[in-house]
Amino acid sequence: MSGEEGDHDGDAGLAASDIHDVLRNDRRRLVLERLRSGDGTSTVSELAEHIGGVESGESPPPRNVRQSVYVSLHQTHLPKLDELGIVEYDSDAKTVSLADNAADVGVYMEVVPQYGISWAEYYLGVGLLGLLSIVGAVVGVPVLRAIGPTGIGLGLSVLVLTSSLYRLFEQESTLWDRLRGD
Repeated sequence: MSGEEGDHDGDAGLAASDIHDVLRNDRRRLVLERLRSGDGTSTVSELAEHIGGVESGESPPPRNVRQSVYVSLHQTHLPKLDELGIVEYDSDAKTVSLADNAADVGVYMEVVPQYGISWAEYYLGVGLLGLLSIVGAVVGVPVLRAIGPTGIGLGLSVLVLTSSLYRLFEQESTLWDRLRGD
């Protein structure tokens, strides 16, 4: 593993510029999304089929699209991801699996989803909802007054707690995992 981008080992992690370069390309991003959504392994053919379908909007994708994706994955994208330690690419067996640095990139992929809202936006919305609900209860909005500020606070605390637990179990790597060295 040598290149102008510098040596990257699993302990040091990836530079932010390398991560942004990886995620700037749709095909590399789709490879990582596909591997993260499954068991972390795939064949190049399966990846080409999936990405070709996304790009063409057809299932199965046309042969020429699938072949173009396959060639670009094999010659360009997978070797780059392998060099950065994001995936392990066996060019002989044509298999791909997530590697140690995949978690570094995964954090960036989770921060701003392509569609929908980020977790920061979600928690901001919950906080604003809570603030407005408590103000409504204090000024006498009938339903909110009946629940009361304490009930609203308790309900929002349960919502934040369950959301946080969901997020914790969904995430690939937790603080506990990193401390244990997993």
